[in-house]
Amino acid sequence: MDKSKIKLVAMDLDGTLTQHKEKLDQDHKNALDALSKKYKLIMVGAGKAERIFNQMNRYPIDIIGNYGLQYATYNKETKSLDIKRDLVFPTDKEKTEGLVTYFREKYGFTSYRGDNVEYHSSGCITFPILGTKAIQEDKLSFDPDRKKRRAIYEEVVSAFSDYNVFVGGSSSFDMSPKPYNKYYALDLYCKENNIPHQCVVYIGDDYGLGGNDESVYKSDFNYLTIDDYRDFMEVIKVLL
Repeated sequence: MDKSKIKLVAMDLDGTLTQHKEKLDQDHKNALDALSKKYKLIMVGAGKAERIFNQMNRYPIDIIGNYGLQYATYNKETKSLDIKRDLVFPTDKEKTEGLVTYFREKYGFTSYRGDNVEYHSSGCITFPILGTKAIQEDKLSFDPDRKKRRAIYEEVVSAFSDYNVFVGGSSSFDMSPKPYNKYYALDLYCKENNIPHQCVVYIGDDYGLGGNDESVYKSDFNYLTIDDYRDFMEVIKVLL
């Protein structure tokens, strides 16, 4: 990475800048403030832009949500987000239910709480192995090292050929309609804003097999890996 060329710092949220689903704390806010003095900042998330914005305590930053299906800019006057893009894809629920049921029966995932599949308004879907109403404790203990899901990951990818598939959290597979993933989203943003890839650095923790940052990690974008959000201030020292 040639630091002198960097203009844009893009980053993930959960596990990178915050603890999963937790609010942005003061130390990390200060780190963003320091970065913003030198670079343009943007969030690249798997969830909705508004959810990311609220989790960040409404920090003034542009946000790519839903793997690029959504894009929102920060409005300084209203101190809120202006949604610039909000795409919705149709879902073949009958086919999806059949595929998820197939994997449940094949691998013994037949005991679950709530719904078989979680459908998101964007067209993204989640295969919650323990169901949509699983107990948090059970979810966290199911597959924390992701070995169970990575063992069948390629098979799930092949079956859901219309989607990009990610090993999500500790007990699910998350899916976004192709071609949308974090690489596609960041590349699209760069094309729309005439920013060469060499002028971008991405920071993310989920860069392993099936991780939702993997597509950026394996690309030509500069990438700073992080394995614990508490190390964020140390990781960004190279940029300051």
